[in-house]
Amino acid sequence: MPKKFAKKYVIEDRTDGVLRFYFRRRGQKKVRLPGVPGSDEFNEAYYGALNGVAEERKGPKLSEKNSLRWLCEQYFQAAEFKRLDKRTQHVRRLIIEHMWAEPLKPDSKRLFEDMPINAITGKAVRVLRDRKVETPEAANSRVKALRSIFSWACKSDVELMISNPARDVAFFPSEGDGYHSWTDAEISTFEQTHPIGTKARLALALLLYTGQRRSDIVLFGRQHVTDESLRFTQFKGRKKKPVTLEIPVHPTLRKVIDASPCGDMTFLVTEFGKGFTSNGFGNWFRRQCNAAGLPHCSAHGLRKAASSRLAERGATEKQIMSITGHSTSKEVTRYTKAANQKRLAQSAMGLLGEEAAD
Repeated sequence: MPKKFAKKYVIEDRTDGVLRFYFRRRGQKKVRLPGVPGSDEFNEAYYGALNGVAEERKGPKLSEKNSLRWLCEQYFQAAEFKRLDKRTQHVRRLIIEHMWAEPLKPDSKRLFEDMPINAITGKAVRVLRDRKVETPEAANSRVKALRSIFSWACKSDVELMISNPARDVAFFPSEGDGYHSWTDAEISTFEQTHPIGTKARLALALLLYTGQRRSDIVLFGRQHVTDESLRFTQFKGRKKKPVTLEIPVHPTLRKVIDASPCGDMTFLVTEFGKGFTSNGFGNWFRRQCNAAGLPHCSAHGLRKAASSRLAERGATEKQIMSITGHSTSKEVTRYTKAANQKRLAQSAMGLLGEEAAD
């Protein structure tokens, strides 16, 4: 309940757990006082209200308790959110803030942020998903974010919701095969443009002969190599489900490393001698692909190419997973689908045998 404050006509309010100060005098509109008592902005607003000339200053919108926005703000303060990578936190926050700022209906002035959490249903989640139907990955990211929020809210030590309305809302099927998988000809073109001894060739070798993501290869250094084996914990999922791998250093990779300028702590370094960030490396490697006339190729496409090469040479899914670090065969199957089809077609065609031509 609001209570009187020492200063005349000032009351403090902690109704929803947030301390706010108001100027309230009979016959005059209640005015929100910014800052804290004694601060310049507080005193200016207070004396203005006392003289009857001040208007309430509008600050950031305050969420209503038990609304969707209020729930999301509680989630942002939870350990489950704070344990995510900084980049993941940033992206998820943007997705959530865009959702809560949307109108309930195209011509409505009511926003999703004001929807009471006990009124949120699977239908509401589907509405938010379907507004991104033209970009399925963005639509799926909305569902994923809402599932995470509501799952946290349903925990026994949180108990803000009794069920997860996003749980049964399906993802849209992925379109296409994702990143382009480099062909042998494209790899050869890149190698001709960037010979051994260049940083670009070292980057390609690290990606192709380890089968790892760019977030991993930017961290690789001599400290990770023991007895010609590369031992490391994958960057992705390292906080929730860490995956530690030990894979042999391929002879071709060893040859390239020995012939390349490397940093002290990481093999790959920027022009300033510092290690790359994952995004910084991605932008730099994009320029190296462009220089080789391969604008459609990417760093992640080499991870797929490594998996495809292994599949073409008869590696099982389990063997490929021991290199890539995947915990299920779903992604590996997608990576190697074309390679497996080619290999199986060759063996199937051989069953026809040779027949004399007429």
